[in-house]
Amino acid sequence: MSKADFEMLAEFRYQLRRFLRFSEEVSRREGVTVLQYLLMLQIKGYPGREWATVGELAERLQAKHHGVVSLISRCEAAGLVRRDASAGDRRQIEVRLTALGEECINRLGTLHKEELQSLRSHLVLPE
Repeated sequence: MSKADFEMLAEFRYQLRRFLRFSEEVSRREGVTVLQYLLMLQIKGYPGREWATVGELAERLQAKHHGVVSLISRCEAAGLVRRDASAGDRRQIEVRLTALGEECINRLGTLHKEELQSLRSHLVLPE
């Protein structure tokens, strides 16, 4: 690899870390943890529907099932999500955003989108 390759990788990692730090700070300002934000983001952004199962969320968050269950419980206690038994399979739990969760993720989503757009010029990938 060339020096330019390492510079590109270093710059990408720097910009990625800046974005992650931004995410931590704006989440805290909104009164949620980064993990709570990420859970809400994965529910809201789940392809094709407005809910996700615990297993799906564990995969999307790359976390252990029991850890995601605890995170869901904390978000539920904060009024951000609710659990519903699936109509099709009563053993399956559907995790959905509440009205408060929707408001929170919409505000945070807008801020994150704006920040990503500002980073666009720094994210140049090799061909």
